[in-house]
Amino acid sequence: MDISFIVILVLLGLATGFAAGLLGIGGGMILVPLFTLIFSARGFPPDHVVHIAIATSLATILFTSISSVRAHHKRGAVIWRIALLLVPGILVGSWIGPMIAARLNTAVLAGFFGIFVIFSAWKMLSKKKQAAGRQLPGQMGMSAAGAGIGTLSGMVGAGGGFISVPFMTWCNVPIHNAVATSAALGFPIALAGTLSNVYNGWSMSGLPAGSVGFVYLPAFAAVALASILTAPLGAKAAHALDVKQLKTVFAYVLFVLAAYMLWKAVRS
Repeated sequence: MDISFIVILVLLGLATGFAAGLLGIGGGMILVPLFTLIFSARGFPPDHVVHIAIATSLATILFTSISSVRAHHKRGAVIWRIALLLVPGILVGSWIGPMIAARLNTAVLAGFFGIFVIFSAWKMLSKKKQAAGRQLPGQMGMSAAGAGIGTLSGMVGAGGGFISVPFMTWCNVPIHNAVATSAALGFPIALAGTLSNVYNGWSMSGLPAGSVGFVYLPAFAAVALASILTAPLGAKAAHALDVKQLKTVFAYVLFVLAAYMLWKAVRS
């Protein structure tokens, strides 16, 4: 692995960590398209390049979620009771999501991811507030909701915030508590999803050297370690900058990345 490749991965991790801290979002929607671009340029197998990108992105959340939830917990914003009710379903869903993704070809998976990112970017631009509709369901309902959040997160390599936050606010959870509690869900999503990606990719042939299942370890290590360094800086900058305008800019960046994934789907 040449030094230029390492430098690119470290810079990607630094940028992703800063964006995550600044805007309060996970790095999956940034990392997956850029991993796909970088891995394709490196000659990774076309049949598995998106699977590798999603799996490696999800694995990095193991580290970034810890620093995020610690910051929210210090402010007393995490509602652990809600998190614990969602976790059983999330663990099941996050295992199932990569299993589904592993059975999809590159074109379908890239297209699905592109559509998901377009929806997420649209939600960032939308000024309409989520209307609170009801109270949180019981254990069975929370487990079902967790399974849905985990399955979709596992399929696209994201931390689940764009699904879990709207769900909680719809159930009358205050927005700052919903965001903080969503951060606490990132680790179980990443843990179950990463183990599933390792299992489902274990017997696949033709994966690049340095892969454990679908997880490409060199990219995982470089990006995870670099993002940990800059996430606190992004969180600090969030208090000094106009985050609303930055989210608007970021949403349009997501549209560009989504367009690339849709183009990848058409070309595959």
